[in-house]
Amino acid sequence: MSAGRHLGRDLVLVLAAAAVGVTAFSAYAAVEIVRQGDRDEARPADAIVVLGAAQYNGVPSAVFAARLDHAIALFERGFAKLFVVTGGKLPGDRFTEAETAATYAERHGVPAEAIIGENGGRDTLESLEAVGAILRSHSLSSAIFVSDRTHMLRVLRMATDQGLRAWGSPAPDSPTDLDRGRKAQAVLHELAGLAAYMVGGGRWIDDPAVMGNP
Repeated sequence: MSAGRHLGRDLVLVLAAAAVGVTAFSAYAAVEIVRQGDRDEARPADAIVVLGAAQYNGVPSAVFAARLDHAIALFERGFAKLFVVTGGKLPGDRFTEAETAATYAERHGVPAEAIIGENGGRDTLESLEAVGAILRSHSLSSAIFVSDRTHMLRVLRMATDQGLRAWGSPAPDSPTDLDRGRKAQAVLHELAGLAAYMVGGGRWIDDPAVMGNP
């Protein structure tokens, strides 16, 4: 067999092995995304952290409101004394996601002095890097993170990498999770996001912390 044929055969084998590896990783990660999303790990912590989502002129989207309502319920139950809201804004927006969340939380009974905002994050990673810095500046190290079910695995991975003790408590009534089609799309989105992060700490450009959900 010629050298060219050997090379072609080896290339096919390498590509086939890579395809099997990608498929295996995707299947495993998809299962872990669903498993983590089905867990509510709420327990006493230093802070409750709400991941941002879409807002419209200061009004949280249905997805964002579901996250906030759940986080407020956790706060009212006494799981933490600090309420951290996150998220920047898209070009043309008047308010950041964090500002919208802070206003919403205050209107629903969270004391203003308990709320800290992270207003600059353009994606989940930037928000969690900022949250890590905020908590460390207050000598705090643990938090309950609130987001959608499909988002929880990536959030907790990033938070742990920030040196935080992190537990997930997904919003039970998020429209994203209640609709099968949207949930399937969100799982695919998270697979890409996890891959980008694990390969090199990369940011997934269509991140739900910035792009939000209607």
